Amino acid sequence: MKSTFIALAALGASAAQAAPPATVAVAFDRHQIRPMLAEGEADRATHRLVTADDPVRIASISKLVTAMGVMRLLDQGKLSLDRDVSDYLGWPLRNPAFPDRVITLRLLMSHQSSLIDGDDLYLIPLGTSLQQRLADPRVWDAAHAPGSGWFHYTNLNFPVVASVIERVTGERFDVAMSRLVLKPLKLDACFNWGAGCSAGAYRRAVVLYRASGEVARDDLHGSPPACMVLTQPGQGCELGSYRPGDNGALFSPQGGLRISMRDLARIGQLLAREGRGFISTRAYAELTHARWRFDGRNGVGEDGAASGFFCAYGLAVQRIGSLGEHCRDDLFGDGFARIGHAGDAYGLKAGLWWDPVTGKGLAYFTTAVAADAPTGRSAFTRAEESLVERVKTAR
Repeated sequence: MKSTFIALAALGASAAQAAPPATVAVAFDRHQIRPMLAEGEADRATHRLVTADDPVRIASISKLVTAMGVMRLLDQGKLSLDRDVSDYLGWPLRNPAFPDRVITLRLLMSHQSSLIDGDDLYLIPLGTSLQQRLADPRVWDAAHAPGSGWFHYTNLNFPVVASVIERVTGERFDVAMSRLVLKPLKLDACFNWGAGCSAGAYRRAVVLYRASGEVARDDLHGSPPACMVLTQPGQGCELGSYRPGDNGALFSPQGGLRISMRDLARIGQLLAREGRGFISTRAYAELTHARWRFDGRNGVGEDGAASGFFCAYGLAVQRIGSLGEHCRDDLFGDGFARIGHAGDAYGLKAGLWWDPVTGKGLAYFTTAVAADAPTGRSAFTRAEESLVERVKTAR
């Protein structure tokens, strides 16, 4: 009996690994949205098929949406991109190696703040403050000063941004983002399953699987998670006493947005219209203008390597399709510049990209991608390049 059970278990694991990834792609222009691909299972346990309306943890595209919240506050006169963020936080934020160099929202959102992730230290549990975490020398680049032109893609920048949002609004980050961005755009979306998502969103959640078939995130069984934030072992999940601004990492501003591809395409569509009716012309220009360009020596990616994946970056907005000799960021393979952001976490690869000239764009994700998945002709994975080519053919 035991050997039979082991054999059945092995068979089940093998079937899970062999299951095709959940893949969704939605094309858009300034006037229309068109689902192009929806295949695979959103939940392999129930065999629920994925759709363009199923929310998924969209990883680092969350940074772009967080930046939209900043731009709304900028337009309201509540934030400045070039003010010392220490003034908002209520305590001095400085790189210990460069104590005289001011750190601003502009530097944080363009990854030129000199913060680094240092062994995933951007994950800050309830009960630990952002100020405590930033006192750890491992989160600072001692070789490059803030604002020196050095780019280091760093998740930790965005918990700082989120803490600033919390300080100026007096609201928890998820609540502030729902009020500033998600509700005005009529999106069924939320950060870390917090404010903004409907009961139906929990039932439609896309379960994230690793390439091995192991569940990575969001196996919700139709209900919200017992705790929406990271806690320390043995610690409860009491958010009632949380003071906004103490720990902007709690609702994952760097990667925790849950949103469907149809709704993500709506964000892309708005931005393809230069944010008209939502943010000012000035705010859109600040958001999308490349504040940093790769010259082969002046920056690194999340893993500390210069792979040619990041070649031009604005304020939480990546520009791809560069023609420089050091760049391999042309996902679409046509030499046209696009702006948006990539997402990569828990086996998911995702993107939101639009052509600022034509207004045409694509929102997509695919799951169960191995951490060492091969790249193609660009620094993007073959899986993503294949998805893009299939969309081109379908059009």
